Amino acid sequence: MKAAIDRDGCIGCGLCASVCPDVFEMADDGKASVIGEEIPGEFEGCANDAKDQCPVSVITVD
Repeated sequence: MKAAIDRDGCIGCGLCASVCPDVFEMADDGKASVIGEEIPGEFEGCANDAKDQCPVSVITVD
């Protein structure tokens, strides 16, 4: 699985990095970014939780 963030729409709330810090982090510009290319299997659940909880729905996981 892979995750992506539409960084243009990201508001920098940090929720995704809080919910799933092994997949998402906050970049120097204050917006979220994805760590690595592939989501390790053990983190797929939290990545989906972060996607579902994103207040501006800019995260995709597939």
